[in-house]
Amino acid sequence: MKGIFFLLAAYLVGEALSRLMGGFMPGSVLGMVLLFAALKTGVVKAADIRGVATFLLDNMILFFVPIGVGLIATYQVIGPNMLVIVAMLVVTTLLVIGVVGWLQQKTGGHDHA
Repeated sequence: MKGIFFLLAAYLVGEALSRLMGGFMPGSVLGMVLLFAALKTGVVKAADIRGVATFLLDNMILFFVPIGVGLIATYQVIGPNMLVIVAMLVVTTLLVIGVVGWLQQKTGGHDHA
């Protein structure tokens, strides 16, 4: 029960900060940063959120259903721009992989599983 509280609290505080900053950064991203900081500082213990995090990750496919429906509903707009969209997806995916790999090497991060 504590786990869902910590996740929702981080999300809500992130949303509030986002609104205070004029929407400069999404509240969900700010919430994840806050949760990460709370985990790193020991304010929140990993064991406290492990159960709810595992549940959400195990059922992540459900979060993609609305996106899929939205894509199908807006295909008339997306269709003509498909080449640009695919190119953008490839470039940004490669950039994310590169940045994450670089950060992993710089921080000496390793798997705690």
